[in-house]
Amino acid sequence: MSAMIIRNARVIDPANKRDEVGDVYISDGKIVASKSEIRNPKSEIGEINAKGLIVAPGLIDMHVHLREPGFSHKETIESGAGAAAAGGFTTVVCMPNTSPAADNPSTIAWIRDRAAAVACVNVLPTGAISKNLAGEELAPIGSLAQAGVVAITDDGHCVQNHEVMRRAVEYARMVDLPVFDHCQEYNLVGNGVIHEAYWSTLLGLPGWPAAGEEAMVMRNILLAELCDHHIHCQHLTTAGSVRLIREARARGVKISGEVCPHHIALTDEAIQNFDTNCKMNPPLRTQADVNALLEGIADRTLSILCSDHAPHADFEKEVEFDAAPFGIIGLETELGLFLDLLVHKHRKIDIARLIEMYTVEPARLLKIDAGTLSTGAPADVTLIDP
Repeated sequence: MSAMIIRNARVIDPANKRDEVGDVYISDGKIVASKSEIRNPKSEIGEINAKGLIVAPGLIDMHVHLREPGFSHKETIESGAGAAAAGGFTTVVCMPNTSPAADNPSTIAWIRDRAAAVACVNVLPTGAISKNLAGEELAPIGSLAQAGVVAITDDGHCVQNHEVMRRAVEYARMVDLPVFDHCQEYNLVGNGVIHEAYWSTLLGLPGWPAAGEEAMVMRNILLAELCDHHIHCQHLTTAGSVRLIREARARGVKISGEVCPHHIALTDEAIQNFDTNCKMNPPLRTQADVNALLEGIADRTLSILCSDHAPHADFEKEVEFDAAPFGIIGLETELGLFLDLLVHKHRKIDIARLIEMYTVEPARLLKIDAGTLSTGAPADVTLIDP
């Protein structure tokens, strides 16, 4: 069907400051009109009666691991895209920690070609900051930009050498790419597997201190200020990180942060039975940290919601806690979790702001044509049952 009208929905389009009951007319992959009432221009056009539902711009998850190439036993681009669609996402941004790493134009081309062939949603690749994510030698950032990446990151790893990171930010500025960073100071974290506090001591598991995240958040703030370029801190978890980001943004530093649902839905107490499904990087923190994340979302210190969707095979998780890999899935459940936790339970934001954090905010950061129901925009639309 090349054209359809979605009728009687609550249309929430934060980019245009719109929140009202109305219709959305789609034709040939574009938004033709979005207003209070649209007369059917042709009797053969399909209609969806969306009464009681919200129609929003297609949601964007800018932190997912689709595992291809190299780890198709965990996930494929096709299955990950299907999970995204099931969760209400029309665009996902995939991380470069594949095998081979997405540190060269050939791998980026493979990901884009594969996505074009099998994905039911838009798949936007990121490129690595460093070759093989080793943090020692810069990847060809200019060539990656030409190949079509939307950001650079070593996610899954963190560049420890501050001079290498500085040069990466400077090169990224030249080609107008945002820099994403997985904030983890290896010397502080060591072999930590859960938050360093009461439960790590009680369970006898190596601790991952809050300072291991906060040290790199502070590093990124200093580099963003020094280089006058945007650095985005991924999957933040601690009260200290929220405070640092808040203070930096208040003085105009080009820094931002994101939150994942598991870091506000759970605390480190969930690990008391050694459940490897709760092993993730960064780890689950304390209730005080959860409260700080919630306040950071409420006051707009933290501007992006995402999943850090990181699937593994069952056999990989069904081992001792120390040996299990970090990461959990999230694409199919994150919207419902955030809606329940942020809008209904804690009432930190309204649903319009939640949608804005999934549309306008990531589209602005990534500089992509998405996140709006404006006339002529791509017809990426999500229907939500609130």
